[in-house]
Amino acid sequence: MGLSNNGGAQASRGKAAKVALSTSSVYPESCADAFEIAARLGYDGVEVMVWTDPVSQDTGALKRLSQHYGVPVLSVHAPTLLVTQRVWGKEPWAKLERSVQMAEDVGASAVVAHPPFRWQKEYGAAFVDGVTRMNDHFAVPIAVENMYPWRARSREVMAYSPGWDPLEQPYSHVTLDFSHAATAGGDSLAMAKALGQRLAHIHLADGAGSAKDEHLLPGRGTQPCGEVLDLLSEWDWAGVVAVEVNTRKCRTRAEREAELSECLTFAREHLASANLTTSR
Repeated sequence: MGLSNNGGAQASRGKAAKVALSTSSVYPESCADAFEIAARLGYDGVEVMVWTDPVSQDTGALKRLSQHYGVPVLSVHAPTLLVTQRVWGKEPWAKLERSVQMAEDVGASAVVAHPPFRWQKEYGAAFVDGVTRMNDHFAVPIAVENMYPWRARSREVMAYSPGWDPLEQPYSHVTLDFSHAATAGGDSLAMAKALGQRLAHIHLADGAGSAKDEHLLPGRGTQPCGEVLDLLSEWDWAGVVAVEVNTRKCRTRAEREAELSECLTFAREHLASANLTTSR
């Protein structure tokens, strides 16, 4: 991506940001269910969270689902969460490389990865340089996600190495997660502006600033979700906005789809804001 005069990521004319449904947003329903829901609601595609669900780990199965529902895989989330430490083995570099290979095979445009945990000492020490080398080698970029300090009572625990804040590291590609920004006590709009052309991917959610990573629906927390998407519209940003919200409390499929439809409408309206302003 090149930079426009205002410091934002400038995309080629005729391109536009796409809105993806993260497969994690339908949990406890399955990865396959996410493709069905994305197709019915009109999402541009899905982000596959590589999870314990065997389908999420199977490139062939993902291709068949994509073809069946007419829903492309736009991004892949590597199994770098605490709960996916044993998915695809324990060797972290092999997991990252396998995620990038899956992304290339399914035609995705980005791989999302969390920074290492502090106890992954060798991996953490080599992470920044290693990600740089992988991004130089592979066509699909690894976009490192902003995280947050863990809190135990009145103490903060630095759980990530080299750190939870991507602004402090020279990553070429960054994923901005609004819920994580809320948990860290940060401002997503300030972070987006500071990242500029390094902002490669969005996780659309919200948070109210509690110590818990909430993944609320956008507009239901305190983060400036709409303002960030408005800014991306002004920048003609052409990345992927992946809806990654918590719908576990939904009692029925209809309730879940209503919430995910609300997220899609929110994203589309704000991503079109620059065009709407110009047309008035």
